[in-house]
Amino acid sequence: MSKIIRTEPNPILSKAVEYHGFVFTQGMVARDLSKDAKGQTQDVLEQLDTLLEEHGTDKTRILQAQIWLKDINDRAALNEVWSAWLPENGAPARACVQAVMADPKMLVEIMLVTTK
Repeated sequence: MSKIIRTEPNPILSKAVEYHGFVFTQGMVARDLSKDAKGQTQDVLEQLDTLLEEHGTDKTRILQAQIWLKDINDRAALNEVWSAWLPENGAPARACVQAVMADPKMLVEIMLVTTK
């Protein structure tokens, strides 16, 4: 049976879970919530790059992305940063929806599924 690797687990979630060559990330939010949607998106993507690297993978191996926006009108700003970050011809399957966020200052949250 394959080993399940949990990164920084706490009582309610793990930062990432690796199993059978797949890496599932938690929903990541910006560290600096004073930034606008573009700034928060950039911050989240930088964190995801680091987390994926810790698991021996990278953004070229993303299979699926789930994205939550506080305001769907920020979708164009998010997509500008997202598109520049993605590798050429490397877009994953993706959902992007408006949601009530845990903190009103959170503008974007992103969760990924990747393979190694």
